[in-house]
Amino acid sequence: MPNASSKDKSAAELIDQRIVELGDWRGETLARMRQLIHEAAPDVVETWKWLDTPVWEHNGILCTGESYKAKVKLTFAKGASLPDPVGLFNASLEGNVRRAIDIGANETVDADAFKALVRAAVALNAAAGKAKRTK
Repeated sequence: MPNASSKDKSAAELIDQRIVELGDWRGETLARMRQLIHEAAPDVVETWKWLDTPVWEHNGILCTGESYKAKVKLTFAKGASLPDPVGLFNASLEGNVRRAIDIGANETVDADAFKALVRAAVALNAAAGKAKRTK
């Protein structure tokens, strides 16, 4: 995990460091999902929040990228409001707001479906931001 000197590093550098430190399938998975997020939303902003958590934002939080012993979890802040026609969401399904994708070892996520989910999250955040500005 990033250490106290990490205060001087950018969020992108901290995410790079996390990927390297994981050093196994979890790092590879987090790197792949990060790449897909950037492909879907090229102007996404990477931040580092809470308990050393990578966060991707675009007019608000899109998703977080947590890593655990047996999974990488991508939690979409407004996932319950997003269309998920292929059923990528497989965790945190009981909540009214968030939804998550848990990825285990040797599991892959459909790249096109994931990028569509990211683009839908961007559009939802943009619509919410526009609604706030018109009030």
